[in-house]
Amino acid sequence: MIHSMTGFAVQTRDLGRVSIHLELRSVNSRYLDLFFRIGDELRQAEPAIRELISARLTRGKVECRLNLQTNGAAPRSLALNAALLDQLRDAETRVRDHMHDAAHLSVAEILRWPGMLADDSVGFDELQPAVIELAKAALDELVATRRREGDKLAAMIRERLDRMRELVAQAQPRVPELVAEYQEKLTTRLREAVASLDEDRIRQEVALFAQRIDVAEELSRLTAHIDEVQRILKAGGAAGKRLDFLMQELNREANTLASKSSATEVTGIAMEMKVLIEQMREQVQNIE
Repeated sequence: MIHSMTGFAVQTRDLGRVSIHLELRSVNSRYLDLFFRIGDELRQAEPAIRELISARLTRGKVECRLNLQTNGAAPRSLALNAALLDQLRDAETRVRDHMHDAAHLSVAEILRWPGMLADDSVGFDELQPAVIELAKAALDELVATRRREGDKLAAMIRERLDRMRELVAQAQPRVPELVAEYQEKLTTRLREAVASLDEDRIRQEVALFAQRIDVAEELSRLTAHIDEVQRILKAGGAAGKRLDFLMQELNREANTLASKSSATEVTGIAMEMKVLIEQMREQVQNIE
């Protein structure tokens, strides 16, 4: 399947005391570019998430937002650091033995003492399995959205390829018709200008004209490129760069067809081809 580089995914896990929220956004880029916006509590998860993304995606600018949210409604408990409390009491006693008029520590001062209160916050080791599970689920969702978008792009490209085949079929019979028309016009002009016709000269002029407007090779290459684009779309995978190259080749042949044309009808065919190719090229820029 063809995948677009544009996609979005969001996943949230409620762990009771906290919730983990993860967003993945991707847009087109020449290479795989990863950008992370992660809170300090989960910063250690970045290498693992980076590895997961790199294993699933090959191109695109991907932004990952990961943060930890405290659930306000969840009950929380506080505990005193008993060992530190004993040390603080002993220290105060020794101080007052030397400084009898020293003021006692207040309850507020004790509670504010660094390390005195231990809450029930969740450590990263406890969160890591949930973060990895969340990242895998978000990646599944992101790949699915990129695949759906890729299906739409492929359908649009196939539609324009079909139209290009029709245009090639229209242009192919016009070349011999143009040669015949030129020969008839040239013969008529010479007949009007001179008493006797030089048949060899006419054949030479017609041959030169036919060579100058011969676009059989260009039409053949256009058909070959169209076949290759359709083959790549069917095969799927990371095809964006190959399709972009083929769009350049199609455009080159359409330009040559236009430059060789001596008929308004063929020029119009070449111009319509160029419009179709440009439309496809714009969409190919979004394919992984």
